[in-house]
Amino acid sequence: MIAAPPPVPPSPADSAVVSAALTETNVRVNSDFRGDRIVLYGAVFDPQARPSDVVVIVRGPEQPVRIARKSRVAGLWVNSRPVVFQGAPGFYIAASTRPLDDIARFGVLRRLEAGVDHLAINAPAEQRTESRYGVQDVVVSRLGADYLDWRNAVVRLKTAQHLYDVNEHGVRFVDKGLFRAEIPLPAEAPIGRYDVRILLFQDGQPVAEKTRTLTVEKVGVERGLYLWAHRRPWSYGLAAMAFALAAGWAASSAFRRD
Repeated sequence: MIAAPPPVPPSPADSAVVSAALTETNVRVNSDFRGDRIVLYGAVFDPQARPSDVVVIVRGPEQPVRIARKSRVAGLWVNSRPVVFQGAPGFYIAASTRPLDDIARFGVLRRLEAGVDHLAINAPAEQRTESRYGVQDVVVSRLGADYLDWRNAVVRLKTAQHLYDVNEHGVRFVDKGLFRAEIPLPAEAPIGRYDVRILLFQDGQPVAEKTRTLTVEKVGVERGLYLWAHRRPWSYGLAAMAFALAAGWAASSAFRRD
C-alpha cells in the first residue's frame, strides 16, 4: 500500500488575505454623547475560495481596575482590602461569524486573546522572580486560588457597564467574500486609542490579520476639563472643591433669603 503524499502548503500566491476599513476612525465625545455604533466593512481574497471565518476584536486603552469584596463583620458589611488589576482593557468586544469555540481551539484563542474568557488580566503580584537562562518570569499573587473569582468579578463589572462583550454573530458575510461588522460604543467608553484587529481563520488557524485604529476623544469644554484633570490633578481638585463650596454657600444663602 502506497502512502498518500503529505499536503502541499499553499504558495504565497494562493494564500488568503483579508482587508477591512472603518466607516469612522475618530469619535468625538461631548456633553451630548450617548454612544455610537462603529461599522466595519471588509473583504476576504482567497484564490481557492476555502471556507473562512472572520473575528473582529476591538480593544480599548488599558486601565487599572480597583475592586473590593464585601464581608460581614460584627453584623456590618465592610469592604475587604481592595485588589487592583493591571493590564485590563477599558473596552473589549469580540465579534465573529460564529461561536469562537467552533472557529478555533482553546490554545489558539488563548494565544490571540480572542474572547473575554481568554483575556490576559494581570493579577496583583506579591513576588516576582527574574528571568534567567531563558526561564520566563514567575509571578506569585497574594490572591492564590481566589484569583479566578476576582477575575470573574472584574469581567462581570465590565460586562454590566457594557464595556465587555462577545457577539458570536457580530460579523456576517453580505456577499461573496464581503463581510460587515457593527460594534456598539457605549457612552461609558474610555477616552483614548482603540486597536481593531481583523483575523481571518481557515481550518481552525489564523491565516491573515489586519489592524486598524480608532480614536475616542473629548471635544469642546469637556476636552479642556479632561486635559486639566489629567495633567494638573492638584489644581483641578482644588478648583473643584472651591466651586463646590461656592455653590453650597450660594444655595444656603438663597434658602435663607426665602
